[in-house]
Amino acid sequence: MTVLESFRSVRKRSLDLCKNLIIEDFSLQASEEVSPPKWHLAHTTWFFEQFILVPKNHTYQVKHPQFNFLFNSYYNTLGSRTARNQRGLMSRPPVSAVLEYRTYVDNAMERLINVGDSEILELVILGLNHEQQHQELLITDLKFNLWHNPLDPEVMEIGEYEAEEGKGWTEVKEGIYEVGHSGNDFCFDNELNRHKAYLNDFAISNRLVTNSEYLEFMNQGGYENPIFWHDEGWTWVKSLEIKAPLYWEKKNSDWTYYTLNGRKNLDETAAVAHVNFYEASAYANWKGLRLPTEFEWEVANLNFSWGRRWEWTNSSYLPYPGFKVAPGALGEYNGKFMVNQMVLRGASVATSANHSRSTYRNFFHPHFRWQFMGIRLAKSL
Repeated sequence: MTVLESFRSVRKRSLDLCKNLIIEDFSLQASEEVSPPKWHLAHTTWFFEQFILVPKNHTYQVKHPQFNFLFNSYYNTLGSRTARNQRGLMSRPPVSAVLEYRTYVDNAMERLINVGDSEILELVILGLNHEQQHQELLITDLKFNLWHNPLDPEVMEIGEYEAEEGKGWTEVKEGIYEVGHSGNDFCFDNELNRHKAYLNDFAISNRLVTNSEYLEFMNQGGYENPIFWHDEGWTWVKSLEIKAPLYWEKKNSDWTYYTLNGRKNLDETAAVAHVNFYEASAYANWKGLRLPTEFEWEVANLNFSWGRRWEWTNSSYLPYPGFKVAPGALGEYNGKFMVNQMVLRGASVATSANHSRSTYRNFFHPHFRWQFMGIRLAKSL
């Protein structure tokens, strides 16, 4: 697939994700951590405009200068911006204007792509991967926003809960292994540089923890016993009175959960989802096991199926040896977040096609759980 074909495909998918939304859905924002669909559609367009069209095409005319304030996310070097918790307050510009903005930028981008400049094409590929990240966020943010509606809206089916397969453990011998991205295909800068890591003997589960297994943890008082929890995790549990994963709710004594295709009965064979790092660690401790490190996960990943849940690791999000922050505004993409966050590996049912690889380093603060986050266990040998 050419870069132009990829550009058209990725840009179309963002719109396709919104095909079943009503106009009121486009501006929903239930918390600071999530963003409205309208904002995602505009921000990903702004990214192409500000990082490619403005600096690389001197004849390009910015149609809406004020959009730089409205749709910047966290790039401090590009000026002031709308407060993150106020993105849902922007009833204007209307959705129609955002769609016109996308068309305007897309037309200019296609003309620029056709020039064939290699530096520009590299930036386009980065922009497409950025948009694919936001496609996943659009899905998960939308789920969180719609969950607050007691009507349990049905807007899309992505196979959120399907039976988990696999059994047993994969054992890995101690040794020095190479980790990190290699090759010339695209990766984010936080996956570089490839380097050596020493691992002790360990084993990693060939499948994810299921709803049935997690329910056993709950039924045996997992959320009531502080011995299993990190101190911060226990404070989080008690202060918010947490009793179950996000979206779980009892209906007539039976557990259900909200999905983007409406409320469903709990499928005990499916992998548990929407648990945070504190919950994942507590469950592992309850089992007398642990979470894998991100390097253990990467070394062992060929031995098990992955891609339905982002999988918590016991690794802090830190730079690899030799990591350098890119110059300019693009340097704010990953490096400045390397503090107080934990790494997740794999992908999820909401991840866009062709946007996953074994070296991909996702990262979130340990209390977040609105992504499709799950648990894979490990043990030392």
